Parts: sequence; C-alpha cells; structure tokens
Amino acid sequence: MAAAVPHHFGFYAILTNPAAGYEYCARLCVDNGIAFVQLRMKNVPKDDIARMAAKLRKITARGVTRFIVNDHPDIAAQVGADGVHVGQSDTPYADARSTVGDRSIVGISTHTPAQTREACALKPDYVGVGPVFATPTKEIRDTPIGTDGMREMLSLATVPAVVLGSITTENLPQILETGAKNFAMVRPLNQTEEPEKALREILRVYNAFVPM
Repeated sequence: MAAAVPHHFGFYAILTNPAAGYEYCARLCVDNGIAFVQLRMKNVPKDDIARMAAKLRKITARGVTRFIVNDHPDIAAQVGADGVHVGQSDTPYADARSTVGDRSIVGISTHTPAQTREACALKPDYVGVGPVFATPTKEIRDTPIGTDGMREMLSLATVPAVVLGSITTENLPQILETGAKNFAMVRPLNQTEEPEKALREILRVYNAFVPM
C-alpha cells in the first residue's frame, strides 16, 4: 500500500503553465519541502505531458515532495509518479487505481457534498474540495461552493481533503479559519516570474496561522 497521506500537510502545489517553467517551480517546491506537486497540463499532446512528467519525476525523487500527475494514470505509472489525480469526468477511480497500483496515491476532485460522500466511499487517498471561489483556470467552470459549502464538504470527508478554487494569500486566513487543513493555489505560484517570492509569501501566511 502507498504511504498514508497525512490529514494535515498544508500547501499542495499545482503547476499549470508556470511563467518560470515547470522544472524550476518543481525544484523550488522540493527545496522547500512542499508535500505535493501536481503536474496539470491541459490541451497539449499527451507525449508532451509524458516528457514533462518524466522530468518532474526526476526532480521530485530526491526529496519528500510527492509527485502527482493530473488526469493521466497511464503516464503516472509510466514515469513512476507517486500518484494521479482524477476529476469527476476523468478516468473512473477503479480504473485509475488498477493502472497505478495499490502503492500509488489516487486523489479525486469533488464539487458537491454528494460527490464528496460518494468519493470517500471509494476510499481514495485524498479528495479535492472546491472550487471555493470562482476560478478562471478551467475551461468548464464548476459552481463555487463558498466557505459554507467548503465547511460542509470537509465535514463529510473521511479521507484527507485539499481545498482549492481561487485561493490567494489574501483569503487564505479565511479558508483556514473555516476549517481547511490543506489547500492548493494555482495563479499565485504560476502567474509570476518570481515564484520564490510567491512561495515565501504563501508559507509566511500559512505558518503565521498554523505555526509549524
């Protein structure tokens, strides 16, 4: 079996078209001991995803950071990633689990209380909860759940949960006060030429609220 995902690990980094480059941002996360780095590449040839996944696997293999591939369990298995993350309209959980094996991590996105309950019944390693706020990073946008919806979904989660959806350093304290233990950010880390500065600020805000 895969090593258990802790219920409390903080920042979950999602890399999607980072201005500073995938490899640079992955190294930055590894150097700072970030628990998870997910590769999310949309609307690009699958061979390109596989090549980048192989590069990030090499980078993340030297630290504590777990490397997750979005959407593609076959690529995750091919490069020896730590796991895969699937959405509601992606590969079914059972198929993803069969592809990556019992020793790998499988996470599932959920957008409603019913989906959270159903996903947790499958016993994945973690669930994604969101979007908390409206997000422009997806072509097909799910309805924002707000902090009230987030609180309800977290109460239903029987596995570790990661909240996401337009979370920033400005609203992160509100997210943590509402009960989130783990969170993902996309734009603050990806849409900057200075990811070091962005990550430093993310960790400053998080650690000020939850001293390590």
